[in-house]
Amino acid sequence: MAYTSTEVLNALKGVKHPEKNADLVSLNMVEDVQIEGEKISFILVFPGANDPFVNSLKKACVQAIKKHLGDSAQVEGNIEHKFAVVKKEREILPGVKNIIAIASGKGGVGKSTIASNLSVSIAKLGYKVGLIDADIFGPSMPKMFGVESERPIVTKVDGVDMIIPVEKYGVKMLSIGFFVNPDDALVWRGPMATNALKQLINQGEWGELDYLLIDLPPGTSDIHLTMVQEVPVTGAVIVSTPQEVALADVVKGISMFKGDGINVPVLGLIENMAWFTPEELPDNKYYIFGKGGCEKLAVKFNLPLLQQIPIVQNIREDSDQGTPSALNTDSSIGMAFKELAEKLVVEVEKRNATADPTKRVEIKSNTQFKEYKPNND
Repeated sequence: MAYTSTEVLNALKGVKHPEKNADLVSLNMVEDVQIEGEKISFILVFPGANDPFVNSLKKACVQAIKKHLGDSAQVEGNIEHKFAVVKKEREILPGVKNIIAIASGKGGVGKSTIASNLSVSIAKLGYKVGLIDADIFGPSMPKMFGVESERPIVTKVDGVDMIIPVEKYGVKMLSIGFFVNPDDALVWRGPMATNALKQLINQGEWGELDYLLIDLPPGTSDIHLTMVQEVPVTGAVIVSTPQEVALADVVKGISMFKGDGINVPVLGLIENMAWFTPEELPDNKYYIFGKGGCEKLAVKFNLPLLQQIPIVQNIREDSDQGTPSALNTDSSIGMAFKELAEKLVVEVEKRNATADPTKRVEIKSNTQFKEYKPNND
């Protein structure tokens, strides 16, 4: 009696894998069905490196075929099996040594200005530096680096489309601003924004980097959670002005990074707009937003105060012109950013010498973050 492969497959549809609750045919586990007269042979393909149900499923296949096609079907001993080669997940950012999150509790504190100048300053110290503009709704890095007209090139790496970052001042950079019209408002729901960040991280051809800075949106949001889920963040730096309303939000940022389930080290605070000194009165300091707010908060939470950056007209002008102030290390503000970079490098090296590498965070949908309270003992 001659059988057909369709009859064999129909018979095997009645055999379910105990763990997967689906039949072998639906699971694409049946390959190379061969029929020679009454002799029936085929291969069972098991996913993974092993499967405890190999023998029991072979017996079930014999029973199912004989039940549907009759006892004359010669199938015993003719079922081979193999284990499918599971493609290893592509390693994320394999050449990046340190990932630094630049965060702020609220908007308007100059976080992106700090991130751009800090990345340039670290590069001028001789390190390989990358920068991701993760402020999806308000990307500003293309403007601050004077590369608004640039469009990153896409290339194939191991069959995968990868984006080559734009490079300027020794910093490799990707921003959502490269892919949208600068005059268009980005009206995106949360999943669209987080997917954009994932693409910048996972499809960026970053190569070897000593530091990858991620300029985050203000506050605590889906973007922050996506970042700690996607990559092992070495540490976070939080930017604030000295005023009380900004400092209250800094505490929330510290709570998020140091809270249960996240556990990303906070490397220090940066006080921006610390004071104003008029050009005509170089010895005067006017504390427009309050005095020493971040310094007091750093003491309270036992965190380093990495730097105090004053209000300087040149910083704003340089940012608008796409020439970060950190490029000019002969100026007082350029020296301030250089010192900031040096202090951050020291804190990263201390962190890496005294603590285990940060792991990617596994966040459950019902995760709640408790307020972090400093130990004042």
